[in-house]
Amino acid sequence: MKRAGIEAIGVYAGRTMLDVGRLAEARGLDTARFRNLLMRRKSVALPVEDPVSFAVNAARPIVDRLSPAERAAIRLLVVGTESGIDFGKAMSSYVQHHLELSRNCRTFEIKHACFGGTAALQTAADFVRGGGAPPDARALVIATDVARPIPRTYVEPSQGAAAVAMLVGPAPRILELEPRPGSYAFEVMDTCRPTPDFETGDADLSLLSYLDCVRGAFADYRTQSGGVADFRDDFDGLAFHTPFGGMVKGAHRTMMRDLKRLPPAEIEADFERRVLPSLAHCAEVGNIYSGSVFLALCGALEALVARPNGVAARRPARVGLFSYGSGCCSEFYAGLVQPGAGAALTEAAVGRHLGERRELTMPEYERLLELNRRAAFGVEAMDVDPSEIGPIYGDAMAGTGLLVLRRIRGFHREYDRA
Repeated sequence: MKRAGIEAIGVYAGRTMLDVGRLAEARGLDTARFRNLLMRRKSVALPVEDPVSFAVNAARPIVDRLSPAERAAIRLLVVGTESGIDFGKAMSSYVQHHLELSRNCRTFEIKHACFGGTAALQTAADFVRGGGAPPDARALVIATDVARPIPRTYVEPSQGAAAVAMLVGPAPRILELEPRPGSYAFEVMDTCRPTPDFETGDADLSLLSYLDCVRGAFADYRTQSGGVADFRDDFDGLAFHTPFGGMVKGAHRTMMRDLKRLPPAEIEADFERRVLPSLAHCAEVGNIYSGSVFLALCGALEALVARPNGVAARRPARVGLFSYGSGCCSEFYAGLVQPGAGAALTEAAVGRHLGERRELTMPEYERLLELNRRAAFGVEAMDVDPSEIGPIYGDAMAGTGLLVLRRIRGFHREYDRA
């Protein structure tokens, strides 16, 4: 079987952000409950942005570093999202066009709540490993979501916007994916979107389903790997789907109590060593649905390659990933950190990009919430006027060369460079 894994990664988390402490104060949220989110800031999309522009902006630096032959070798493009803009037309067609990928590249979109990104990644890895793909074939996977905030709830501070792009191929520089994930799925009505602009669900049921799935998916992972996997000793770092940091901390605590029966102090120390690094970027961006596990992966990998003794005492280091999507489907899978991971993560420069975002005031944020509703789904015609957001466009977007939405004509979205 051929190797398959992540050769390059790119993250685009928008150009503006909001301090969620300021948001919590403005909304009158309970301080103690808010602290459990383990959030600092959240990315906020502009009215000139949508899931397509986010996807293209995340992938563009990866594609631009490729030679013409390497770009032509991308034979599969899969976009995982729950922020669809059409019931029929896949947003991957827009992404293919604006990334100037070959017309011989197969493209499609995957939806399964927050599991969509992992479904896309596993599909790409199977494509690369399979005998039907050319030897040099690559796949481009993009998880892109722009959250629809639910104002005046505890969910609002955690809802972010970002896209994570990954080039998947047979010569991984970052992470070689192990081929046998553990899966766990069942029907549950924990979270749903019965209409394009309305999200609802049962927060307590969602938490219980998440915990049920991390147990079930890891148990199946152990079965698939021959029953030898130890949750603590066999993983140097962990990256979980991260709706908010407190949910991840609870899942880790549950697994350590179930499988290792350790006292609270040892569980806390293990969390700080193997899990907390994965929350570094998530705490700055918020829940990005299909891509949140990969944003967590970036944080986990950065911490591993920064260790004084290199990637890890173990050669190579292993990272465990847990992906969950409401409804529900989940997987626990793993990857081996590659020697080129440090250089590839330096290229991605996630922390630098996050630091370049413009901070919003609460009135500016409220204005963006109002404007962002207009082009979310099923709009037949509109012009996107950057002047509607005052100085924000000039401060954060103008002159960056990033892809932005300009207009919609006959439901067709038209984009340009900022």
